[in-house]
Amino acid sequence: MIPISSVLKSREQHFTETKELLESRQFTLGGNWDYESGSFDRALDEAHKVWLRIPFEVVNGNIDSETTETEAKIKLGSPYVLKHEYNEGNDPEASIRLAGAVFDQFQSPVNPDGKVEREWIDSAKHIMHEVEQLFPS
Repeated sequence: MIPISSVLKSREQHFTETKELLESRQFTLGGNWDYESGSFDRALDEAHKVWLRIPFEVVNGNIDSETTETEAKIKLGSPYVLKHEYNEGNDPEASIRLAGAVFDQFQSPVNPDGKVEREWIDSAKHIMHEVEQLFPS
């Protein structure tokens, strides 16, 4: 995980507005969100192993992926780049269970915090600079 400095760190924004602005730059609401925190994620590579992540915490209200309008306010955290390294293919030691087969067929990351090459760090910095221009001062 490589932190990227940003003027957006600690900035409080309305969730819906922030989500729309970031979606315009290919970010999605990360699958790790809950009603009190989450992140906006953007893949930096075609294999979806290198990611730019902007974490946030909810400071007022709560978020819901099913609701398009919410009054929730979020506080943005420090963006960072992370890389997940996987062995390609199915996990040979995956459990064979009917209920769990969908979840157990793929391997866990070999290294969930793999070494991030300079090109991805530079790319993330460039993207963050573009993103910062979307937010009014």
